[in-house]
Amino acid sequence: MNLFWIICALLLLTALVIVALPLWRQAKLVNEVKRDDSNLDIVRDQLAEMDADLNNGLLTQESYDQGKRELQARMLEEVKETEVAKTSAGSKKLIVALAILLPLFSVPLYLHLGNVDATSAQKLQMQADSSGVIRSEVGVAALETQLKNEPENPDGWYMLANSYLAMDRLMDASNAYAELIKLVPDQAQLWADYADIYGLAHGKTLQSQEVADMLAKALELNPENIKALALMASVGMERGDFLSAIQSWQKVLEVPTLTSNNANRFVENIKQARQLLSERTGGKALLEELDQRTVSSSDSEPVQPANVGVAVSGQVSLSARLTENVEPTDLVFILARAAQGPRMPLAVFRTQVQDLPLKFTLDDSMAMRPGLEISSFDEVIIVARVAKSGSPIAQSGDLEGMSMPVKPGTNGLNIVIDAVIE
Repeated sequence: MNLFWIICALLLLTALVIVALPLWRQAKLVNEVKRDDSNLDIVRDQLAEMDADLNNGLLTQESYDQGKRELQARMLEEVKETEVAKTSAGSKKLIVALAILLPLFSVPLYLHLGNVDATSAQKLQMQADSSGVIRSEVGVAALETQLKNEPENPDGWYMLANSYLAMDRLMDASNAYAELIKLVPDQAQLWADYADIYGLAHGKTLQSQEVADMLAKALELNPENIKALALMASVGMERGDFLSAIQSWQKVLEVPTLTSNNANRFVENIKQARQLLSERTGGKALLEELDQRTVSSSDSEPVQPANVGVAVSGQVSLSARLTENVEPTDLVFILARAAQGPRMPLAVFRTQVQDLPLKFTLDDSMAMRPGLEISSFDEVIIVARVAKSGSPIAQSGDLEGMSMPVKPGTNGLNIVIDAVIE
């Protein structure tokens, strides 16, 4: 903002110079008025002398006429300069008046008609990448300052939350979502996202009453929100409540907007949960009771939703030489990002090392932000990362593997996690 006012002051000064310079040059003639008047008196005396000489016979009529013409021409020049000088006598006063009145009226006029905050907002937009994320500390600090002055700006809080997330400031991201939810309390997707980030920020677990309340609110607003249902299933898996996880995933399969490829992934999740439940005492009886109420998803064809999107699928495995570097409960993030474009993930799936090798499917229904889906790009890269820190943002010590750029719709990828991030 200071730079903006400096530029305004320079422009105002330039305008004053352009207007005042010609006036100042004319004002210099005022000091010559008295001299010009004296010159006119001398010319008049010379004319009188020539008249006397003509009458006394000292000048011929021809010499008199020539001399008179020369004096008259000189007199015209003197009169012209004198008039110009007299008309410019008030130039200095006009310059002073302009120097005072131009800023006096232009600044209040801009403050009334202009938008003082527009430069700040534009600057922040320029610092954000195409996914709306600011990745510099200076830019984030500027956005924080703006939101202190404009706390009722949901777009600002959304940008700040995602910027915090990109910088691995999970607690700050959670707090920003808390402010966002106050302003936009009726969006199921925001409640589901908030639950996910809150879990990461508070112990990297979804097993808390706060997360449960957020997911309940999301499902109250939209019982078919895929992310909320999938997170409910994840909560069940974390708690070892495999029956609850199966039921949540079955609800996901009933969502009409679910893509067929994504449905296959949830069917695989159900199969794994059923296997784990069957190995428990009394688990088979619970499965039989469940099967009596619903058609077993593990034995039936996946639901074929009406809206089939573009997906990328394959298998992720861990290199045998890196097995000593991980724990079974370490988080694994499988994500898609644009080969050319924003670094923000286009779709993300979270699992654990103990589930590897694992078949995966990433599609538009798993987009982290509306309008930024796999189908929006010509080529994507699939990344599989063991997050030793528990963060979806790559950290030193994480293990990673990735594909070459592939077109959306590619199937059968084989990604091996075989490298350690330095």
